[in-house]
Amino acid sequence: MFGYVNVNKAELKVKDFFKYKAYYCGLCKTLHQRYGRFGQMTLSYDMTFLVILLTSLYESETKKTADRCITHPVKKHDTLINEITEYVADMNIALSYHHLLDDWQDEKNFLGLTGAKALESAYKKINKRYPRQCKEISESLSRLAECEKSKEENIDVVSRCFGELMAALFTYKEDRWQDSLQEVGFYLGKFIYILDAYDDIEKDRKHGSYNPLLISSEKETFQEECRRMLTMMMAECTRAFEKLPCLLDIDILRNILYDGVWTKFEQINTKRNQGVKTPIEEGTKV
Repeated sequence: MFGYVNVNKAELKVKDFFKYKAYYCGLCKTLHQRYGRFGQMTLSYDMTFLVILLTSLYESETKKTADRCITHPVKKHDTLINEITEYVADMNIALSYHHLLDDWQDEKNFLGLTGAKALESAYKKINKRYPRQCKEISESLSRLAECEKSKEENIDVVSRCFGELMAALFTYKEDRWQDSLQEVGFYLGKFIYILDAYDDIEKDRKHGSYNPLLISSEKETFQEECRRMLTMMMAECTRAFEKLPCLLDIDILRNILYDGVWTKFEQINTKRNQGVKTPIEEGTKV
């Protein structure tokens, strides 16, 4: 995950921001408890959104605790944990395992091999619990790898692979809500992939790396074309989201989908217009 799906703190009520932090810290704590420090390193804002969305939809019974951690060693902070948190932690590890494995298989990256080996035992257990999701993650990443190897230039084709992956993660249960959840995940996944490609243009051009937006980036209208693509993705994502009967934490969810995701796009543009490229850091503690 890339860390692009975050709140816009300035537009969020203080109580809602602290509740968002509690969900984030709950996911962090769950990753640590289930998978140790290495698992905790896979934490991202994107998956925190999934915790809040599924918790709101299924109205899961949530436990609130006050804890200290390495990042907050002095003052206790709230954490919110439920069955959804555990599911999302498992999906986070499954996704990380496949990414690390792909790094080894595609680039012979020994860090990827080491990381995949560290998560292999945990992944096998997750695969037994959630075979459908793990199968779809694997297949989606394989299709994405094929697009990258063939240097596919159609961003719609490439981003679809990541959209299908996210659709699988968002489908917690095969029930009456699965179609809408799949749509939310699919279009949000495409948004994330396109935004990440947009963010990486200068770096990929410098290093000669694959990026499906490289050719179109030479156009004067490139920024606006990307904005239109991203707007279309979020329009479809929010259309599907509004079909879901989410009441709990609805202000947080809408803040993220209608405002938060766009702060990242504007940050990228600001840095680019200033001639400075600073990558958005994923998983930074809030």
